[in-house]
Amino acid sequence: MNRYPLWKYITVLAALLFGFVYTLPNLLGSAPAVQVSSNRATLKIDDNFKPRVEEILAAAEIENTGVFVDTTGIKVRFADEDAQTRARIALEKALNPASDAADHDYVVALNFLSASPQWLTGIGALPMYLGLDLRGGVHFLLQVDMPGAELRRLDSISADLRTLMRDRDLRYAGIDREGKTIVLRFQNAETLAKARELIADRFSELALTEVEAAANADENAAISLTAAMRPEALQQLSEYALKQNISTLHNRINELGVAEPVITQQGADRIVVQLPGVLDTGKAKDMIGRTATLELRMVDETPGALNAALSGNLPYGDELLTEHERDGRKRPILLKKQVVLTGERLTNAQPGVDENGQPAVHLDFDASGARVIRAITGENVGKRMAILLIEKGRAEVVTAPVIRSEIGGGRMMISGSMRMSEANDIALLLRAGSLAAPMEIIEERTVGPSLGKENIQKGFDSTLWGFVAVVTFMCLYYRMFGLISSIALTANLLFLVALLSMLQATLTLPGIAAIALTLGMAIDANVLINERIREELRAGLPPQAAIHAGYERAFDTILDSNLTTLIAGLALLIFGSGPVRGFAVVHCLGIFTSIFSAVTVSRALVNLVYGYQRKLTHVSIGQVWKPEPGTAK
Repeated sequence: MNRYPLWKYITVLAALLFGFVYTLPNLLGSAPAVQVSSNRATLKIDDNFKPRVEEILAAAEIENTGVFVDTTGIKVRFADEDAQTRARIALEKALNPASDAADHDYVVALNFLSASPQWLTGIGALPMYLGLDLRGGVHFLLQVDMPGAELRRLDSISADLRTLMRDRDLRYAGIDREGKTIVLRFQNAETLAKARELIADRFSELALTEVEAAANADENAAISLTAAMRPEALQQLSEYALKQNISTLHNRINELGVAEPVITQQGADRIVVQLPGVLDTGKAKDMIGRTATLELRMVDETPGALNAALSGNLPYGDELLTEHERDGRKRPILLKKQVVLTGERLTNAQPGVDENGQPAVHLDFDASGARVIRAITGENVGKRMAILLIEKGRAEVVTAPVIRSEIGGGRMMISGSMRMSEANDIALLLRAGSLAAPMEIIEERTVGPSLGKENIQKGFDSTLWGFVAVVTFMCLYYRMFGLISSIALTANLLFLVALLSMLQATLTLPGIAAIALTLGMAIDANVLINERIREELRAGLPPQAAIHAGYERAFDTILDSNLTTLIAGLALLIFGSGPVRGFAVVHCLGIFTSIFSAVTVSRALVNLVYGYQRKLTHVSIGQVWKPEPGTAK
């Protein structure tokens, strides 16, 4: 009656072993480490570089507990933070003798690695990631510039309209963006009608309006067609800008190597970014806060135009900027505001060198961008075209070369007065994706590692003392069955932590609260089972039959109560965000593990203790109060 077949015992034992193995890395914790990565595209760090790192550490008499090579570089693990700090200084001094940080060949950064032995790491047993409130890190709140997104989209449409007019051989007098509208000028009504029909077919997001010429205007005066974004198109653009910026931030942070970042939308135009475990917050802020976008514009080389602009008479449709020379000097340059091409057409960006061996960034554009480049360069041979990098609202002319010939194939190169580290950063920003709208950091918070350790200790203590209190009560009140329930509760904790580790979930303070809540809920199932067994004993059933009936009849109640709780947890998971979702994930997983541990694991232990006793007359389940003769049962 109360005996499991052998395969069930083996299953329970395998589950317990699984829980212990995958929980173990969390008990071992993490160890301080130093990460060495390349700061130049031409330098590769692989297994051949490993002996050099080991020699530097040996010469400095610094012991390590392991040297590992991966795709991001070389990581060296140490026994304590003192060795970590000394190793960073020794490696920095040996690998980067130059005093200027921009000229450094290698990046030597502090890091943390799992302290698990190699065999655990080999089977994928890794510790859970710790959230910002437990590990420390940095929190950013970014404001998305939606009007800026609209202007960028209008600039892109303007460039597409010029290409479309040229492809269809429709002569126009000008296509310019004026505020939040695009103005197209034509010499006759027939061309305007053809252009309007073509634009309405290709650009459904635009609302078109004809502007009639004044009655006293010259017969040769151009007639105009204005285009503005429709309200529904602006709404779609706003949603796209947020999604694109979140995706771009994910790409940039992945390039930085941050594990488990939190990037979520807040409100209609804000994005929250949390980077747990980031020690170099200045670098993270610089890379995330930079809103690098690319623009191609023609240089206004009209005689006297630059001098007029310098004297305060800026020509209409022009902008005065600064060009950086290779020797470090700056000189003014006059550009047309009309954007030829934007970074939206960019497909790839890689650091490299130009024909003179100087640092450069090689750009690849999509098919549409390649057609625009070919058309513009073919029409402007002998003229200068500027390549601008726009960051934080400031436009910088990286280079403004003379167009020697038509450029086909969609490949271009940015070169100028830049170091290789700058070329790497520019390529990273452009390769990670163009931001659909500019962003600005409006709030920044830093959580120190010491505060994270304090939170971990408090969370651990609260869970531990809650667990001890529950176990003490169960053992005193239910005796042997209380001890079995406590063992099942321990198994439940092992299963839950093991699952979270396998999923590589991020543990936060709300997650610790969910674990503590799960322990309290899990013991409820055992209380139901134990009380049900007591009732069967009071009813006069023999102990073996009471145990069997107690587990069978309590199961439906356990299932119903946990099902209703699971529905609430799923609602939190679907409609919640941030810490609420983290709480819900732990909560829902805890429901499944508590049912398995309370019903299957505890039943297997009870069967081992009592199932093989042929003449069982008594079970240790605390005081069983039987009704007096003649009273109601």
